[in-house]
Amino acid sequence: MHKDPQALAEAAAAAMYEADTCSRWLGITVEAVRPGYARLTMPVRNEFLNGHGICHGGLMFTLADSTFAFACNSHNINTVAAGCSIEFLKPVHGGDVLTAEGIEQTLSGRHGIYDIRVTNAAGEVVAMFRGKSAHIKGHVVSPDTVA
Repeated sequence: MHKDPQALAEAAAAAMYEADTCSRWLGITVEAVRPGYARLTMPVRNEFLNGHGICHGGLMFTLADSTFAFACNSHNINTVAAGCSIEFLKPVHGGDVLTAEGIEQTLSGRHGIYDIRVTNAAGEVVAMFRGKSAHIKGHVVSPDTVA
């Protein structure tokens, strides 16, 4: 019997978010998830600003990396990063809200490639992230618990 892929994606995301104390502490929320896709948001708090008064790149990376994690684990197979890179394109200021949208580009065997586009509240692309994933043993949630 095949499990509903959307239900698995949602169950995996819920379980991951519950365990992801870092993302929750940063104010990151999961807006949408489906197989091979995730969209997360993060408000840019004043504590996120660096010495130039703009959002620290590491926090933008964290949002993109969390989005990558939710997208690549959406198939309910435990998946980790095998490598990733980010390009910072525009400065981000305090009070803004960032949205990261992760899309699976390819999934072949144990590996996948995901692109994450990070935009500001005005819809401008502020960063692009690419991640390579690797499946490891196990599932995020037991497939037997999902319809």
